Amino acid sequence: MKTATFTVRADARQSARWKQAAEAEGFPSTGGWLAAAADAYLKVRARAGLPVPLSWRVGAFKAILAIGETVTVRGKMAPPFAYYEGTEQGPSEGRGGRRFTLVYLPTARTLATLRYAHDCQALGAELARAWVRLGGNEPSEDPAPLLQRFKREDV
Repeated sequence: MKTATFTVRADARQSARWKQAAEAEGFPSTGGWLAAAADAYLKVRARAGLPVPLSWRVGAFKAILAIGETVTVRGKMAPPFAYYEGTEQGPSEGRGGRRFTLVYLPTARTLATLRYAHDCQALGAELARAWVRLGGNEPSEDPAPLLQRFKREDV
């Protein structure tokens, strides 16, 4: 399993409360307790119908085009999702008729091509919420109904 390291700042009172809570719940470290608390928070948000917050940043990533070719494109990324300006045929290069294509990063698979960038961000948040609600980072449910809803709204 890949792990990440985070630095969290706390004042003295927060630190004491967090350490007490970690010990009371049997966690060997405060960091482990904080990780569990953050996961629980995201699951509560998902169950409440709130979108999972995704932090989008500019970057390069791989995408599989409709012809089966894998290319590296530039766009916005918020793992496990990313989107680029263009269609499944490839990135647009100022050809007008702007479209944006959402990609699932682990597989480079195209999920949907939508009219607006904010639609890609909203769909990514919806998919993330559905997958968090089901307790994982992978698509454990068929995303087709959600994708179809976004495509209908995009027309």
